[in-house]
Amino acid sequence: MSLSNKEAMHQAMLAFKDIRILVLGDLIIDHFIWGSVSRISPEAPVPVVNVTHDNLLLGGSANVLNNIYALGGQATICGLIGKDDMGERLLALLSSLQSNPDGVILSDQRPTTIKTRIIAQGQQVVRFDREDSEQITGADLETIKKFVRDNISNFDAVIVSDYNKGIITPHLMAYLRECLAEHPEILMIIDPKPSQPERFKGAAIITPNHHEAEQLTGIRIIDEESLQAAGQKLLNDLGGQAVLITRGEAGMGLVERDGTTITIPTVAREVFDVTGAGDTVIATLALGLAAKLSYAEAATLANYAAGIVVGKVGTATASQAELMEAIK
Repeated sequence: MSLSNKEAMHQAMLAFKDIRILVLGDLIIDHFIWGSVSRISPEAPVPVVNVTHDNLLLGGSANVLNNIYALGGQATICGLIGKDDMGERLLALLSSLQSNPDGVILSDQRPTTIKTRIIAQGQQVVRFDREDSEQITGADLETIKKFVRDNISNFDAVIVSDYNKGIITPHLMAYLRECLAEHPEILMIIDPKPSQPERFKGAAIITPNHHEAEQLTGIRIIDEESLQAAGQKLLNDLGGQAVLITRGEAGMGLVERDGTTITIPTVAREVFDVTGAGDTVIATLALGLAAKLSYAEAATLANYAAGIVVGKVGTATASQAELMEAIK
């Protein structure tokens, strides 16, 4: 990476404080139960976890928001939670960030989504989910649409964070595109799931992982040639200016509309936990693009941020100070 690129990234990070991003997507509580294992259960061949403590963290699209704040940006979230205890706890976590909760809709129709992970000796033993992933309709959908319509002009970018929990419907995405058509200066960045790919038309850039990209295109990604083919197919099918495919230990691949393909090797020293790494990538990417970095520069910055969070256990974030240090 050249000194000029490093300087551009440094200047962009200094500008993060003035950038405002709308995060639209599936709100999730990440519940971690921590403990140790010293024996196997006599009842079944499973480990017995001696629980030491547990904690609740912002997950799903709320973790994208958390990453934006950690990097020094400003963000507002829009999504659904249930009128339940976990919903109240999620609101409390948002309050601790001093994030505007006006876009968080309390629903009578579904519970707050919870992902519970049991961690022993730094390893995930099991995960169980409590959720209703039916597509939103009726009053909940209309309330979200109204919030988007009334507030869209306040933002520099929109992140769509799809966790397949029913919020990011074709109807809502069509409505969002209508709103953004009146504000062409506002970037839309999407972290997609493979189902109903037509939902994701109109993004400046999408950020599937390599499994999602393979499912979206039917192309097995094994080398740079297949990476470029998958990226170009996504651009042909969905439009946009670029595709950033995250590839775990293989780093990332950026395919741009003009045919440019860049492979970005991982900078992670050690990988302890990939939970939430995609949230870190899209948060950093959106801030970088809104701060006028090129796609390649913003993707490189996002790669550094991902390298920080995978070295931490649990749903983690990268701070602006950590990112500044990493790109030195």
